[in-house]
Amino acid sequence: MFHKEGYKIIIISMLFLVGVIFITDYFVYTEWLRKLIMIVFLLLFILVLQFFRNPKRITVENVNHIVAPVDGKVVVVEDVIEKEFFNDKRKQISIFMSPVNVHVTRYPIGGKIVYSKYHPGKYLVAWHPKSSEENERTTVVVENTSTGKILYRQIAGAMARRIVNYAKKGEHAKQGSDSGFIKFGSRVDVFVPLDMEVNISLNDKVKGGETVIASYNDRA
Repeated sequence: MFHKEGYKIIIISMLFLVGVIFITDYFVYTEWLRKLIMIVFLLLFILVLQFFRNPKRITVENVNHIVAPVDGKVVVVEDVIEKEFFNDKRKQISIFMSPVNVHVTRYPIGGKIVYSKYHPGKYLVAWHPKSSEENERTTVVVENTSTGKILYRQIAGAMARRIVNYAKKGEHAKQGSDSGFIKFGSRVDVFVPLDMEVNISLNDKVKGGETVIASYNDRA
């Protein structure tokens, strides 16, 4: 299953691959070189397919849980001042996605979308400390009565050149459902209240829509 954001690129890549195979077969007479060229371009096409895959995820919806919005590795867990929306101290959890990770972004909680904004910016490497504030990014805040307002931010990396954000202010978000897509290496930051328990650690691998990254375990 592939994400709709990849349909156009997949079709173009497939046509390009077919063209390369025909041209190579017609103009390249050396057998080993012809096979090498075909294998290389076939592998590139397979990489495109794996990048736009959209595996089905089963989200166990829970109003007290924050689920990972993306697949990847946890690279930041720290208390910071969130300057765009809250202007106060929050726990920041950052997840880095390599080009081989699934790049679908999912809603970390269910609730009402109260803020959604796109920011043009730079293309610093996604793990750069200033990428959260200076790179091209989108910021979304979802609110429910249990967790309050939870902010997540899609951040373009050095390779990413397009962020897709489906979140619209005033609409309802379903926990674990698609909220966007980031093309190529990038990162997502999640900002949660200070009294929330963080359920992951640095360098942990998480799965979007399934891994619980923070929670209120003492609430009914």
